[in-house]
Amino acid sequence: MHIKSIILIFTLLSASIPSFATEYTLAIQPILPEKELKADFQPLATFLSKETGHTITITTQRNFLFYWTKMRRKSKGFDFVLDAAHFTDYRVKRQGYTVLAKLPDTVSFSIVTSEEQFILDAEELIGLRIATMPSPSLGSLRLEEIFPNPMRMPHYVWELNSTIAVEKILSGEVDAAIIPTRLASTYSSLNLVMTTEPVPHMAISSSPDVPEDISLKVKEALMKASTTDAGKAMLTKLKVAGFESANNEIYDGYSSLLEGVFGY
Repeated sequence: MHIKSIILIFTLLSASIPSFATEYTLAIQPILPEKELKADFQPLATFLSKETGHTITITTQRNFLFYWTKMRRKSKGFDFVLDAAHFTDYRVKRQGYTVLAKLPDTVSFSIVTSEEQFILDAEELIGLRIATMPSPSLGSLRLEEIFPNPMRMPHYVWELNSTIAVEKILSGEVDAAIIPTRLASTYSSLNLVMTTEPVPHMAISSSPDVPEDISLKVKEALMKASTTDAGKAMLTKLKVAGFESANNEIYDGYSSLLEGVFGY
């Protein structure tokens, strides 16, 4: 057979082979119970799947301890991750992740009590019960900054999420809690003790194992989300105004909050 005919046949056969989409994981830090977390962030995974032509699957961990353990196993890492500033910087520096986009504004944490437990100084909490999500969540790390002396600290009560922590305050089961400041502002029945320094809001970053063109598709989809009907619908379900362009430098230095955490 003539060589040109062979090349033509090969080209036609190659063109007839379907291009299969790839499945990628999107990990979300465990700020809520797993079932609730998957339900809340599924609109984001569905949106990115449609925009990229690849299947984006939400993956979660039971709590921050399991999340931290999984995170450190680079060989079994996540493709895309939406998580806090300290974890984002850790991945960038230790595992070669690239920041693609972030949620708007910043995040801070506030120590709150009930109106009946009127406390104005964090020192007054020494020896009392304070609810927080387990280490190395950002809230728990902020508490360790506030109470560095192991002989002069509150009694930490680990809770699954910040909403439960507030419920425990209102029921009198704990004396205080450290929760996101935005959440604290929605309760008129809480007393504000103090607020931590803000950090950049959660970022979506991509693993070095993800092809660059796929990461770019995800970034572009997030950037234009607020301009399309499908994107606006997704953002409404996530209760955010949109995503902002971001880079590694924005999160530089925040991994230092993990110093002293086992495995760091």
